[in-house]
Amino acid sequence: MRFLPTEEQTAFGRTLAELLTAARVPAVARAWAAGDPAPGRALLERLAATGLFALAVPEEHGGAGVLPVELVTAFVELGRYAVPGPVVETAAAGTLLTGAATGTGTAVGEAVGRLVAGVSSGAPVTLVLPGGSGYALDPDVSETVLVVEEAGPGSGVLRAAPGHGPLRISADPVRRRARPAAGGALLASGPGVVRAAARAGELARLLTAAQSLGVGLALLERTVAYVRQRRQFGRPVGSFQAVRHRLADVLIGLEFARPLVFGAAVTGARGDIAAAKTAAGEAAYAAARAALQAHGAIGYTEELDLALWLRKARPLRDAWGTPSVCRGVVLDAYAADRAEAPGSAG
Repeated sequence: MRFLPTEEQTAFGRTLAELLTAARVPAVARAWAAGDPAPGRALLERLAATGLFALAVPEEHGGAGVLPVELVTAFVELGRYAVPGPVVETAAAGTLLTGAATGTGTAVGEAVGRLVAGVSSGAPVTLVLPGGSGYALDPDVSETVLVVEEAGPGSGVLRAAPGHGPLRISADPVRRRARPAAGGALLASGPGVVRAAARAGELARLLTAAQSLGVGLALLERTVAYVRQRRQFGRPVGSFQAVRHRLADVLIGLEFARPLVFGAAVTGARGDIAAAKTAAGEAAYAAARAALQAHGAIGYTEELDLALWLRKARPLRDAWGTPSVCRGVVLDAYAADRAEAPGSAG
């Protein structure tokens, strides 16, 4: 059995890395935080041209087919380069829309089709699902705010919200949130909406884990480079044993999280995804704390690009499932496996 990425998957990640290196993403992210989304929208369109968001859309709806491993490969790079915008939500919207569209009427189906085409082309879409925080990420710059609401046992409705409430800034100024407005156009209803929302939520959790892993890797890379050149007492700071041990712990956490994230992409199991989300989120947050300490006072400055990653680690750790929520999912999955195991009744 092969446990390594294929040549095509590796090449895809390398292509995205080259594109994002040339895009000067820190400047794009700062413009996004300042209320100028134009550079970010242009970047999302260039990413879509690589087929990135089409990876979350089935072939029968004009996509490349849902390919979780390729998506995870891509979102690690999006996290590594601190790409702004509701990228996770846009990808999850592709799964939500195509799943909820099954069995809908012609007029509604056409509306969903237009939205799916927009997802594939990189038009940002954000969404709110049952059981979440109730806030939509970046609704002010999204083409559509999708909302799923329960409508009785086992049934739900999917609508396009007509607007949103006041924006709230999270710990990361690049991530702005607001509650969607009530009402809006009905896109789909019925049991299929609930199932599609569950799949979209799992995909969002998996891709957030991948994004967290990329953030943690970027923080570690930048911190290692800094402690190699910063000197104290006539020696590089990175030569001190305490600094080396701290960064080694960060590396171990990230390297333990990596196979969990890619393994969850392969299995698609709910418990595996929750375990990956917990491990990657905690590893990225540990990397942020270590990076801040190693950089000293300069690490607190907004002018340093490091801040773009530092302030992203904790919101991503808690987005689409806090560590405590994800650990509960892992325990539930373990209990279910135990109950189904042969001889468990005894």
